[in-house]
Amino acid sequence: MLGGENFSIRDYLRGFPTSSGVYIMKNADGTPLYIGKARNLRSRLRSYFRPSGLSHRIHTVMQQVESIETIITKSETEALLLENNLIKENKPFYNINLKDDKSYPYIRLHHEHEFPKLSFYRGNRKEPGRYFGPFSSASAVRDTLSQIQKVFPIRQCRDSFFQHRSRPCLQYQIDRCTAPCVGLIDREAYMEDVEQVVYFLTGKSQDLNQSLMKKMEDAASSLEFEQAANYRDRISAIQRLREIQSVEGGTTDFDVIAAVYSNGILCVQLVIFRSGRNIDYKTLFPNIKVEMDLSEVLGEFIPRYYLEREVPSTVLINHPIKDTEIIENVLREQTGKKVRIRNPVRGKKLNLIELARNNALNAIYQRQNQHDAMQQRMVSLVESLKLDDIPERIECFDISHLAGEKTVASCVVFDSNGPVKSEYRTLNIADVGAADDYAAIQQALTRRLRKVKDGNGKLPDIVLIDGGKGQLSAALEVMDELQVANVCLLAISKGKGRKSGNEQYWGVNSKSPIKMQSDAKLFLQHIRDEAHRFAISGHRGRRDKARRQSTLEGIPGVGPRRRSALLKQFGGMQGLHRASTEDISQVPGISTSLAEKIYFELHG
Repeated sequence: MLGGENFSIRDYLRGFPTSSGVYIMKNADGTPLYIGKARNLRSRLRSYFRPSGLSHRIHTVMQQVESIETIITKSETEALLLENNLIKENKPFYNINLKDDKSYPYIRLHHEHEFPKLSFYRGNRKEPGRYFGPFSSASAVRDTLSQIQKVFPIRQCRDSFFQHRSRPCLQYQIDRCTAPCVGLIDREAYMEDVEQVVYFLTGKSQDLNQSLMKKMEDAASSLEFEQAANYRDRISAIQRLREIQSVEGGTTDFDVIAAVYSNGILCVQLVIFRSGRNIDYKTLFPNIKVEMDLSEVLGEFIPRYYLEREVPSTVLINHPIKDTEIIENVLREQTGKKVRIRNPVRGKKLNLIELARNNALNAIYQRQNQHDAMQQRMVSLVESLKLDDIPERIECFDISHLAGEKTVASCVVFDSNGPVKSEYRTLNIADVGAADDYAAIQQALTRRLRKVKDGNGKLPDIVLIDGGKGQLSAALEVMDELQVANVCLLAISKGKGRKSGNEQYWGVNSKSPIKMQSDAKLFLQHIRDEAHRFAISGHRGRRDKARRQSTLEGIPGVGPRRRSALLKQFGGMQGLHRASTEDISQVPGISTSLAEKIYFELHG
């Protein structure tokens, strides 16, 4: 602890400046314990040496402090920026550690290309292009891109995929793209779609609708009724897209933040509104070592979270904070627009605060019920794969068959709480070669992801394939064909001797197996084993059902009455097998073409 037998607090504090700046409290090893800012450094530090009235956190810090360093700044604004950078760099034990300290993801329009594309982007935005957002999570970007593609057929494929096409891909066939890659649309018409996307993403949907209505009327006047119908359908689709999650409250951009501390867990709930619409939410669990006052939490959280990121014009919080004016000034300098931080006490905005607070309490309750081992495995997986966020959804695919007979694919789902058995699925694989696991994987993954592209279900964060690099390549082809981006694709193979524990893990760009932490290995093996078990179960069920069924039941056009007539005519299946096509066609209700089909099915 700072001090000694002859230590004088007054003399010690006299050595500190009275200007604004940053102070760094260190322990005996010189490790930063706490970093703070102050308008008057000497006055702020003096408050820490008072005999009573300290918060629990500050009292705990002062028991360990051996030295205090200060850095003078020109202004309080500069002090806040420096404090934020020092906390990020040093990660002091008693400051808030957000864990999720990455930039927001954006939608990027690559307008430098002849046929611009839309893509997911996270980073410093130094790359050429136009950016729309920010969004609070990768899943929010994916969902938005998926919705946009249904209305505006702008390409979202990789440039390498685009440049080497000789025929339209599946996206063209399902009306999600106009196939500029093979010249099925000229640049002028394509750029018209791009312009409409920009209008929509910048919140000018009303202007876009008016423009489309005028074009619809002009097309109808010119007797181009098909084109007019296309404009009409797009207007309706845009309206439906705008209505998703719409709320009362005008067209402003604002965030709602509620900090809640319960049962030793701190949760910060962020609810995001853009153009008056609730577009997303984010639940954060900042890492704190000792309990903090919620005003302190928000006072540290807001600058840490928003600095170097875009911030809305208004931020609503559930507790008032100190230095509100300073933080507003700093954020205004960062964004170039006025930013207000408010603690509403009545009206609709207070209701939004209560909604965020209730969500935070619910998140704490759910977190308490999560198994610690599962959380540790998730963290280990994130660290092993160097992911941006803890995955919300993992899907694993496996193939089961017996010498190519009755091939079945399984899809099992895991989230942060473990297996989600209600979403397990088996898929019967058809029209692939015997024991062709590559084609089976492609068929299963295509069917699964096409449902997501059509708006049914949620896109996984990680797709795990039971197999090696061959299966991984087959799965990657599907991802490219369907233009599914920002999904981690991983394969797990048996390894040497096909013994448990020798598994190898392969990523899309990995030339050698990925090194996994032990907890991550156990987790992925558990998921793989569950997919394997479920696939075998599905295969056995399909095989047993086939054995119980008459061969005739699988022939199109042969219903119960015709089956009965055939068996009665020939005295059973043995007699039917000996019959010729001409004999079969003599049965009432059986045409010559159907007789040929029956004969072929019976004799291969």
